[in-house]
Amino acid sequence: MTLSTPSVPASTPALRQAAPRREYWFGLPALRTSAKSARDTVRDRLRAWQLPGDTCCDAVLLVSELTTNAVLHTASSHVLCGLTLTGDERRLRIELHDEGATPVRPSERHVGPDEESGRGLLLVRQLADSWGSARSTRAEGKVVWAELTAHP
Repeated sequence: MTLSTPSVPASTPALRQAAPRREYWFGLPALRTSAKSARDTVRDRLRAWQLPGDTCCDAVLLVSELTTNAVLHTASSHVLCGLTLTGDERRLRIELHDEGATPVRPSERHVGPDEESGRGLLLVRQLADSWGSARSTRAEGKVVWAELTAHP
């Protein structure tokens, strides 16, 4: 099920300043193919919100990594993804809720150049302004979140 909050038309400057934050939530089964669905859904939503291309590209990569980690490293049957754009449209928060109980931390292990995996959280750390994990208030597990500045 997809939930979305309506946006305030940008034609009235006074209304735009008072605009509530925008949110968009969608759920996916915890399958390897869900990373593509998550990327496509996030790309479409952020284009509809008219976010800058660089922000969209970074957000798509972040949601792909977070979804892949949840699918591969938890025993989840489904995941819940949320996008929140602040009312001033300067901050984008991406949340990925899963059924895993273990908090997420970057690996201390060095990944060799020939290894095919193990760089996901390194990418998250490099792309996001901030990120972390906590107990989920929306699922029976944890949430991993990342925030980006929405550059004009």
